[in-house]
Amino acid sequence: MNTANFLSIPASMFGDQEILVFGDDRLTYADTLSRVRRLASALARRGAGRGKSVAVLATNSHRYVECYYATATAGATFVPLNYRAKLHELEHMIVNASPAVLIYAERYAPLLDQLADKLPPGMRRIVIDPGTGGEDLESLIASADEEMEDAEIEESDTSVLMYTSGTTSLPKGVMLSFGDFTSYVVGTVEMADGEPRGTALLCVPLYHIAGATNIMTSLWTGRKLVLLTQFEAGEWLAAVEREHVTNAFVVPTMLKQILDHPRFAATDISSLTNLSYGGAPMPFPVIRRALESFPKTCGFVNAFGQTETTSTLTVLGPDDHRFTGDQASDEVVLRRLHSIGRPLPDVEVKVVDELGTELPSNQTGEILVRTPRVMKGYAGDVEGGATLEDDGYLHTRDLGYVDDDGYIFLVGRQDDMIIRGGENIAPAEVESILQGHAAIEEVAVLGLPSVEWGQTVAAVVVLRPGAQATPEELSEYCRSRLASFKKPELIRVVDELPRNPLGKILRKELREQLTGS
Repeated sequence: MNTANFLSIPASMFGDQEILVFGDDRLTYADTLSRVRRLASALARRGAGRGKSVAVLATNSHRYVECYYATATAGATFVPLNYRAKLHELEHMIVNASPAVLIYAERYAPLLDQLADKLPPGMRRIVIDPGTGGEDLESLIASADEEMEDAEIEESDTSVLMYTSGTTSLPKGVMLSFGDFTSYVVGTVEMADGEPRGTALLCVPLYHIAGATNIMTSLWTGRKLVLLTQFEAGEWLAAVEREHVTNAFVVPTMLKQILDHPRFAATDISSLTNLSYGGAPMPFPVIRRALESFPKTCGFVNAFGQTETTSTLTVLGPDDHRFTGDQASDEVVLRRLHSIGRPLPDVEVKVVDELGTELPSNQTGEILVRTPRVMKGYAGDVEGGATLEDDGYLHTRDLGYVDDDGYIFLVGRQDDMIIRGGENIAPAEVESILQGHAAIEEVAVLGLPSVEWGQTVAAVVVLRPGAQATPEELSEYCRSRLASFKKPELIRVVDELPRNPLGKILRKELREQLTGS
């Protein structure tokens, strides 16, 4: 199935239904389909088609969504580029993807000009902003003399080439097929039937897998999609109130900023029925505060997944977030809030040791997953990253365990494991202890090089507003709660932790700050 069908099939039946909202622009299915098919025709004339790719370097907009569907309509591969990437990372992505067409916002033209001699020969550049002069998206749509029908594709063709965040190395191009997205979308939501399915608010960037799947699930199921250019807590709250948003996805840092916003308490967010979160580990104090602050009618969902698996693998659902007042059941909820939930029906999970032997429940090892929507692989020659076994299991490089009820608990990344004097120390275990201290807002634990021990444990903490605690006090707090070899030997208090745009802590940057190299 061509993923362009996620738009064209509902549009053929419910053309008058409003489906896309961006600022003052409000488009129906019919409006969107017509614009998409004219753009697809224009892109095809400029080299887009099967075996070719179209890249986009821009912030969120309805035009960005149209670029994806036009690319799929032409049967080409869509390449959403991280507009926050450093110049050498952007160069790597463009050279690796070698797009036939690059659609970009005018604000990024100086970056592209710096890479002029590195860009693929013959690549066409199109400005996504209207009225900027030259060849822009709106002029292409207006001048297209025909509408292109959805191209015939193979399920194994690459639909999206999505680059990982590159927190420790150059971004890796994950090849996700039309079949991967079809499996996820059709297996997750029902097709539109003309009845209201609510309103979704999209604020995560479309170069993130959660953004990409959102523009597919929303249009396929008939849920109006409201887009924000980028996340800003005040704008997010205003959009929820104005558009009566029912469904939204945020990363942990976004949720904290929403809770901290001075207009939070005064904003009507009663329309929210589902707030999903993911992209990075959720600090327990943040989700606990959210559960206390959001309307009780809002169900929370922890959606854990990877780009390599076409989004969500496990879900901790609304019932797992709900306190009842019964002490025994609430203690279970408290414990499970530290988990990532249970696998979706099309996902198999096992935990293995260093030799690949499957481990029983409650024993920590690497988490492997198997699903029909796992990636085709990485584009080009890459080192590191997730690897596939012959039996279809993907090495996630996440460490964790499965409890007796099937809930999965993460203890850290394989690359982040600290080995001190031959003892393995999971950063997540030390972080969970420190987060129990009343003065601590956020914490990151990492290993530093040591001649004597191989590695030593270091903790970087952010204190709550108005709170005070010295490194010595925090060290003593850990001493009484952790085995001696797990206790941080260095604790540093900072104003904030370095994170990527999706909230993942940049441990490499932290390590450089602590060691000076």
